[in-house]
Amino acid sequence: MSRVVVIGGSGHIGSYLIPKLIEVGHEVVNVSRGQASAYLKHSAWNHVEEMTLDRSAEEQAGQFGLRIAELRPDIVVDLISFDLPSTRMLVEALRDKVEHFLHCSTIWVYGYNAAVPAEETDPLNPFGEYGINKAQIETWLLREARRNGFPATVFRPGHIVGPGWAPINPKGHFNTEIFSQITRNEEIALPNLGLETLHHVHASDVAQIVMLAIANRAVSVGEAFNAVSSKALNLRGYAEAMFRWFGFEPKIRFQPIMEWLEGESLNDAKLAMEHISRSSSLSIEKARRCLGYQPHYTSLAAIQESVSALIVAGTVPAPKSWESYSNFIRI
Repeated sequence: MSRVVVIGGSGHIGSYLIPKLIEVGHEVVNVSRGQASAYLKHSAWNHVEEMTLDRSAEEQAGQFGLRIAELRPDIVVDLISFDLPSTRMLVEALRDKVEHFLHCSTIWVYGYNAAVPAEETDPLNPFGEYGINKAQIETWLLREARRNGFPATVFRPGHIVGPGWAPINPKGHFNTEIFSQITRNEEIALPNLGLETLHHVHASDVAQIVMLAIANRAVSVGEAFNAVSSKALNLRGYAEAMFRWFGFEPKIRFQPIMEWLEGESLNDAKLAMEHISRSSSLSIEKARRCLGYQPHYTSLAAIQESVSALIVAGTVPAPKSWESYSNFIRI
């Protein structure tokens, strides 16, 4: 088995990825700032080598790539690179020293799609700093793979979901109050006709993509893969499903988007526009065909697991219609 260095492995994806790597026999080093712990407890963490490293500080000193290379990795999974200079520094230090380099990108590299679901062969059309930077990273990485033999693979997660954090909700932001409104059987407002889309993915399924890419290196190097659930959700369908999951008939009104935005807080409105303006909907056919990817979670199943955890934590109240909401908890 290989020695795998996971950069930023204490977050959403790493909480599922690192135990999977340990379970199949890899030697794993988790590089993080040491300021967070994994979202889920797992005995595998007892076998992980932890390295505390502040990426920003090390990059400013010009040392980050060298520090990672000193760990003698066979495989590097970079979950937290957000601009091209950061990735280039790391790649140059690892060139000719690693068997596989996997970069976590984002579905935001697509920006506006002319047709959906978007496929990996579709042109990238990002807008906003985050999407533009990620597109620059992966374009450069894949060129390096194809022209110069650097063993890079890119994976593009959707809206990551899982116990321990709030999912993007039917309004396109993270405010959990909408779930509380639904559990109280209160009417909610959605923009336009509620047909804008969100494409969630359980963090465990993102980890699955990474594991499959590692296991199928010959077909994954030089390629990008969408890491999402099998289908996107539109806002209306998402909200209706949550009402019914809690035992209610949907109570939804629709407003022109500018009027609707006035009813949201400034931060919520900004986040909602970031998500619904993109209306992401992605294809996973390439990952299915090349890697054998099969998501374990639908978008709704992943969301409902996360909301169940919010109910257990007391963040969202259990609806009175549930005699025993423990029957609904699937975590």
